[in-house]
Amino acid sequence: MAATLASIGAAAGERIVLQAEKSTESILLYLAALRIGAVLVPLNTAYTPAELEYFLSDAKPRLAVFRPQDKEQLEPIARRAGCASVETLGSTGDGTLMERVRRHSTPDLPQAELGPDSLAAIIYTSGTTGRSKGAMLTRRNLASNAMALADCWRFTPDDVLLHALPLFHVHGLFVAINTVLAAGASLLLLTKFDAGEVLRQLRFANVLMGVPTYYTRLLQQDALSRESTEHVRLFVSGSAPLLAETHREFEQRTGHVILERYGMTETLMNTSNPYEGLRLPGSVGRRLPGVEVRVTGPETVGMLEVRGPNVFAGYWNDPQKTAESFTADGCFITGDLGSIDGSGYIHIVGRAKDVVISGGYNVYPKEIETELDAIPGVIESAVIGVPHPDLGEAVTAILAVAPGTHLTEPEILRALRSRLARYKVPRLVRFVKELPRNAMGKVQKAELRKIYRGDN
Repeated sequence: MAATLASIGAAAGERIVLQAEKSTESILLYLAALRIGAVLVPLNTAYTPAELEYFLSDAKPRLAVFRPQDKEQLEPIARRAGCASVETLGSTGDGTLMERVRRHSTPDLPQAELGPDSLAAIIYTSGTTGRSKGAMLTRRNLASNAMALADCWRFTPDDVLLHALPLFHVHGLFVAINTVLAAGASLLLLTKFDAGEVLRQLRFANVLMGVPTYYTRLLQQDALSRESTEHVRLFVSGSAPLLAETHREFEQRTGHVILERYGMTETLMNTSNPYEGLRLPGSVGRRLPGVEVRVTGPETVGMLEVRGPNVFAGYWNDPQKTAESFTADGCFITGDLGSIDGSGYIHIVGRAKDVVISGGYNVYPKEIETELDAIPGVIESAVIGVPHPDLGEAVTAILAVAPGTHLTEPEILRALRSRLARYKVPRLVRFVKELPRNAMGKVQKAELRKIYRGDN
């Protein structure tokens, strides 16, 4: 695979965009890119062509790999972005890329000048401006985090991780896979999360990593019990806050205490509850070895700032945003608010920005609001998250519409589905005469959250 990528021109530093289904071959593509020093840019398969056009034009990849059924529609977009090669990769190893691999007869690889600070991946993460930013992750970032987690979570070659996460974000691609590989352990790969299938396959594994939604859905399965999970040594949760209620109910049903940790695209993992010792509900645990986490501000609760070998190199093509994201002494400003108790346990109390985390995905209100405001008859919009028993938060749109306008919820949702990935489309739409504002004219989203807290 590495030799094939090199023959296509994906040399060290060149970007490879991957928007394909989860498969063994897609993991091999990731590892092959690392082998030759190419930079992987994994993208959610839910992104629409309109969204994909921005990522391609920004990343300017040498190679783009799409699902076979998407090539006809997406290749022209990739070519316009300057992409030299377009290949396909299917969920069962079909597609033009694997045909090339099978035909390739030259195993020789180029000798690239690679070091710890060489770029390994670009993961796009949006801000509240709605414009996605590419977080540049280095080989040092990936390696240091993998080794730290393998040690903290006691991974050995005897472990088998049941992998049900997507491969287009840091949880599924780096936390899960890199940690397993660092320990010489094994993966049992599921193409997607299905609670019933996870329980059936769990007897062949002893570790599961997931987002809180996975655990709420597992709790809905009658088969979840101490007996069905007795051979599992570790359940890990991350990517979104785990409700203390879910934490307690899972322990009551299975006897297992879920290990919650805290990370983000720009830093990979920062903290973890202990493998041995108190796993505190509502806390993301203590800082990982080699990682510094501090709270700044005049009060006990303040901005969380992070420094260590896990912290990214900056935002792709955005030196201004990079500079704004670091303190004068080199700490990354996470945008999360939290506190650290006397035992070193970190508690995240909220986000400085109004990001909605739904089903483990970050949903950025401004991006959705821009699309809503473009709909004829909509004066303005506000997108918030309201508590949801399954997803954690449900994306909710509050719309002020022009007098005499008769927009309906189905019409709004229909307009958004062709422009936004499915997980970004609001689950609820509410109509108001006007949005609440403070004395400075700013929309009071906190007030909206109180009003619509019971809607889900």
